[in-house]
Amino acid sequence: MDITKVLSLLPHRFPFLLIDRVLEFEPNKRLVAIKNVTINEPFFAGHFPQRPVMPGVLIVEALAQATGLLGMESNPDKANKDTLYYFVGIDNARFRRKVEPGDQLVLEVEMKGSKRGIWMFSGEAKVDGKVVANANIMCTARDFRD
Repeated sequence: MDITKVLSLLPHRFPFLLIDRVLEFEPNKRLVAIKNVTINEPFFAGHFPQRPVMPGVLIVEALAQATGLLGMESNPDKANKDTLYYFVGIDNARFRRKVEPGDQLVLEVEMKGSKRGIWMFSGEAKVDGKVVANANIMCTARDFRD
């Protein structure tokens, strides 16, 4: 998926869109996406000016956005202009290495199942093949008019 397809599925926009491209997609199974981390990111001005580091919560948000793409593209009947994809839970989040400007964050997410409208995923964020963060993520799609 190129950025045009990503924008058609996710409601996020700059500066909160954290997916640049999807490299691999297997419906209802897995998705691999990338986020190119640049010094121009607005969060680097304050985190940390003397040694810029991407905030861990934004790495988890990038993983959640990748699960959104996997979930919505796997279930096109749920992906429409009145649907939002909500991040509803996170378990076992771990941060193993720092992510700095110039890194390419590779986001790998795998669908683990669903129950009562909640989708469950596992995700890993990597830089240069090394895991920088991982988490179990739960999300749901809902009509935003409700």
